[in-house]
Amino acid sequence: MTDGAELTTVEAVHEEGSFLFTATDQFDMEEEVIVGLDTGRGVPMRDGQVVCPRHGSMFDSCSGECDNGHAAGSTLPAVDVAIEDGRVYLTDDDYTFVREGSIDDGGGPGSTSHIGF
Repeated sequence: MTDGAELTTVEAVHEEGSFLFTATDQFDMEEEVIVGLDTGRGVPMRDGQVVCPRHGSMFDSCSGECDNGHAAGSTLPAVDVAIEDGRVYLTDDDYTFVREGSIDDGGGPGSTSHIGF
């Protein structure tokens, strides 16, 4: 059995294209995390940049930095997830699951998204 918070199902991520949730980081700051799963076609890339499946923002494949689109000014953090029996779990010790949805969905302060794959 995987240790960690159950987030969603693989099927739901594939149907929606991604899964957005709010977590707190090691400094107890809320972060938005988007889970995108490889559907067998590889990670969407354009000109050496990772393309966000939700908004189309492009992130440098080495640094994770974004300078365009909806996520401009943010950086892709690495967030560990695991898949077991068709379910997706947050397994990163530096993050704690808070709720499904964005920071704004919880009435917290607005911020730029931090998107993880």
